[in-house]
Amino acid sequence: MVFMFFVVKWGTLIKGGILKTLHIAHSPDADDIFMYYAIKFGWADTKNLKFINTALDIQTLNENAIKGVYDATAISFALYPFIKDDYALLRTAVSFGKGYGPKLIKKNGAKLKRNFKVALSGEHTTNALLFKIAYPEARVIYKNFLEIEGSVLSGEVDAGVLIHESILEFNSLLEVEREIWEIWTSLTKEDLPLPLGGMAIRRSLPLTRAINCEEVLIDAVKIAVKQKKQLSKMLMERDLIRVDAEKLDIYLELYANETSITMSEIQLHAVDKLFELGYNYGFYGDKICAKELLIPNEYKEIRYS
Repeated sequence: MVFMFFVVKWGTLIKGGILKTLHIAHSPDADDIFMYYAIKFGWADTKNLKFINTALDIQTLNENAIKGVYDATAISFALYPFIKDDYALLRTAVSFGKGYGPKLIKKNGAKLKRNFKVALSGEHTTNALLFKIAYPEARVIYKNFLEIEGSVLSGEVDAGVLIHESILEFNSLLEVEREIWEIWTSLTKEDLPLPLGGMAIRRSLPLTRAINCEEVLIDAVKIAVKQKKQLSKMLMERDLIRVDAEKLDIYLELYANETSITMSEIQLHAVDKLFELGYNYGFYGDKICAKELLIPNEYKEIRYS
């Protein structure tokens, strides 16, 4: 049934012209750069595909995904239900948190009122979805994640949710009010990894080309993880990373590791749980299943068998 859905969706394009150049968008954060640059450095076999990459902050990536700007793009998992008709989920280059993740921070000793003002990194981020479920009366504004710490320190907002590398170190005048991980576990009542970021690919691409793209990205992440020490050094030498070598190593252990290569059954279940929460609390119009929205990679084997 899943296979038939994708053949109908892509079928009219399979016999048409083949797109050889793919525009890939990812964030400039350490995990995305790390997972993509095995392609940039020529370490991964690109299967006759030409990749052009663009690095943008996650909110811009999510907004551009809604507009359908890129062939394949990094997204927040919480965004996906809004683009499911135009993009399929990829199995690779994913970031999950297990016991860690974004942090809700405030000034030391501050008491937050029920309607406290908070800065979030984007309307469709996973942390924003979980935060709004947990704090429905909070007054939300959206900022580039690099500006959130300063907004709390200046008093513009009462609190903010830190993401990416900013969770590793922040001003000593600030303290953690609550971990988004804690919100996740309290809502799910299950021991599941927290789905943060993933990749999606345009459905209008020829299906075999989309499958090849996923295979290249899987290979790139696999190579990156295996060659972590050398790749990290090269990224640091080229000033492509915002943190020092020690923090880069810690950050990659959290978000770009063996679990990033291809989604497991438990990770897919966690994504479904996120979609279920969003649906139950009225953020999504439909309840969807991640496994049914992946690229049907069995098509390639069937076609050429």
